[in-house]
Amino acid sequence: MKGYSLEIPENCASARLEGVNASYKDLTEVCGRLRNRKAVWALSFLEKVADGEAAVLYKRHNKNLGHRRELGGRKGRYPEKAAKIVLKLLQSAIANGKVLGLGDEYTILAISAGKKHIYPRLSPKGRRMRMTLQTSRVEIVLKGSEVPKGVTVTPPAKAAPKTTTPKAGETPKQTITTAPTTSTAKPTTTSQTSAAAKPGESSKPGETRAGVVSGAGGAASAGVKKEEAPVVGKEQKPEQPKTLKEEDKAHEHKHEAEKIKEQEKKRPQAPHQHGEYNKG
Repeated sequence: MKGYSLEIPENCASARLEGVNASYKDLTEVCGRLRNRKAVWALSFLEKVADGEAAVLYKRHNKNLGHRRELGGRKGRYPEKAAKIVLKLLQSAIANGKVLGLGDEYTILAISAGKKHIYPRLSPKGRRMRMTLQTSRVEIVLKGSEVPKGVTVTPPAKAAPKTTTPKAGETPKQTITTAPTTSTAKPTTTSQTSAAAKPGESSKPGETRAGVVSGAGGAASAGVKKEEAPVVGKEQKPEQPKTLKEEDKAHEHKHEAEKIKEQEKKRPQAPHQHGEYNKG
């Protein structure tokens, strides 16, 4: 026996019927009009359909059906047999919910019907035409409005933030973040340093700072002279040292020129085309 086509959630009542002798097409159309409806409305609607007072809208199995004035000109029927079966099943599901303590108000959470078995049969009055007997199944799930007795619903606890505890003998690591500093100081040249010298110092290119210090301060530092780079004027420019890449390129050019000369020497020199005629 097949079970329910869905997993029944908590606080829900259910009921099903297997192998009923009814048209599965009529059952599916009746169940489709009751889905997501209140149980009270569904009971009153099914009682009217079972008595033939209300029509059921057919959305799928509606080939060659007549239009109903009650449905606004849309196609429908009066499936009294299917309505009685679904009504009895709905009453059984409500009774199951009351036993579970789900209250008196219910909502149809899921309801469906389908084909169950097909049995071979023979036509009556000795006819040789074969017939088939089709059975159907119906299932319904109701959602209650109350929590059953003896059940306490607790909201999920919030997850605590994770804290890492250092092991025995280890010191906790401290993370220090430093903001990047950008230096905006401009490079100073020797000409600027000479211009910004103190008034007691000489700005001539020949004199050194050590001589000035010895005259003002003491005799111990008079004998030591510090070498300073000569002041570069506008006309004199220091020679920039060559980089490694430039030296490598120059070295490669020399080797290539030597290789080309050696290849030219090894080539056989063909006689000139006009020189052969001149010899004769």
